[in-house]
Amino acid sequence: MSAPISGQLWNMDEAVEIHCKDIGMTYRAEGGRDVKALAGINIKIKKGEFVSLLGPSGCGKTTLLRIIGDLVMPTEGSIYIDGGLPQHARLKKKYGMVFQNAVLYDWRTVWKNVRLPLEILKVPKDEAEERINRMLEMVGLAKFKHHYPRELSGGMQQRVSIARAFVINPEIFLMDEPFSALDEFTREKLHEDLLRIWRQTNKTVVFVTHNIAESVFLSDKVFVLSPHPGRLSADIEIDLPRPRLAEMRNSPHFNELIVKIRNSFEGI
Repeated sequence: MSAPISGQLWNMDEAVEIHCKDIGMTYRAEGGRDVKALAGINIKIKKGEFVSLLGPSGCGKTTLLRIIGDLVMPTEGSIYIDGGLPQHARLKKKYGMVFQNAVLYDWRTVWKNVRLPLEILKVPKDEAEERINRMLEMVGLAKFKHHYPRELSGGMQQRVSIARAFVINPEIFLMDEPFSALDEFTREKLHEDLLRIWRQTNKTVVFVTHNIAESVFLSDKVFVLSPHPGRLSADIEIDLPRPRLAEMRNSPHFNELIVKIRNSFEGI
């Protein structure tokens, strides 16, 4: 991986928080065969932006998210977080992550599930309690803090997961298809909840999805990935006004953006 030496900052635009330069990823498959998952990805994400990585299964969008989050290292290219290395950002606890499944501990209440990362970070008790209570209010679960995951709906479980990720006050929020397993009504309600929390916290959000309408409703910008190998097909600005309202989904311009994105896929 081509990157600055340890502790060195790369000179970059102060407004850009995440910069992927010529990112490629090749895996060694069974039988010694190389499989190229990503090729030549160049993207810039500004501080406070909500961006989506959109594409069909197999296009490498989750792999790219994992590279941004320093969960895997690319085999080609460089990535900079605030001008430094991704591992520096991870060690400074700049990332919060939410996955497709809520991944809650069944034997811990909602409150104790949200408290878990603060326990690991050894945050003082009074401060931890204040953070947890504030986040549970923000996600609308204050009345359910003594409930266990089995007593919650799928949407409520994902709210707990979002609260747990936000409670450490990360600068960058990474989400890997967090609403894909939910019904349409619940998913649309969580879209509105997520945007409300995002407006209140001003975090940078990188959101992986294969749902075009979801990406349009949520995002400032959509990076369209096409597969075999995963490559950037388009970088599309979403110029819908904010705050995003449910009725926008029925507007002509919303549908124009969906068509524009659909037409940007290559080689599927």
